[in-house]
Amino acid sequence: MIDIHIHETKADNGAAAAAFGAEAIRQAIASNGEATVVIATGASQFEMLEELVAAAGIDWSKVTAFHLDEYIGMPETHPASFRKYLKERFTGKLPTLGAFHFIAGDAPDLDAELARVNALLDARTIDVMFAGIGENGHLAFNDPPADFTSTVAYKVVELEERCRRQQFGEGWFPTFEDVPTEAISMTVQRIVSSRLVVLTVPDERKAEATQHVLEGPVTNMWPASILQQHPACHAFLDRAAASRLTSKTATANV
Repeated sequence: MIDIHIHETKADNGAAAAAFGAEAIRQAIASNGEATVVIATGASQFEMLEELVAAAGIDWSKVTAFHLDEYIGMPETHPASFRKYLKERFTGKLPTLGAFHFIAGDAPDLDAELARVNALLDARTIDVMFAGIGENGHLAFNDPPADFTSTVAYKVVELEERCRRQQFGEGWFPTFEDVPTEAISMTVQRIVSSRLVVLTVPDERKAEATQHVLEGPVTNMWPASILQQHPACHAFLDRAAASRLTSKTATANV
């Protein structure tokens, strides 16, 4: 069962998600002396990340971080590069961060790069997973029909058309044809192995996916629906993203 938190505005929603995740990071450091987190990217995470990097009381030197995905063949100088996004909005704001393990989607040897990042993540347990969902219900870049069985940390995935149209529609690429067709993505099973999942989902364009993911059956055609089976998943929605939920669900934890 996903715990649902609904806020009136996108800004309020991002702030609430950040505060919730920040407290979980503090608790992990207090309990274990360190924390491992995964940071999501995309337009849905802007407000959350702005608040997270400003959160008080986190010893970032004890935090190791990873990201969910990166386009294959994309240099980090490209406006759509998730490495560029994260350096501008996360690592660049946290000079004392213990470590951030970036995925080099343009590595000359992708097999070697996959082996490298898989080994790094295999050595850790994810304390806090910050994530979002796509307009097609994807989780990271696990588009429908998503692989629910693979247990490796990261793998190469194909991007389906609706996902690529979302990336174009958000303004990351000059034309639809410029949107890559492949990416390296954290797998569904590795995401759900996290101790805590914090989903930040704003905007009306995510309302259809939100309804399927939170209220529909668990299916790889709406990949993030698997989080219904997670023991500690919290979804933070603004009112627009929650607009298609049933009245019972939509009033939960307002």
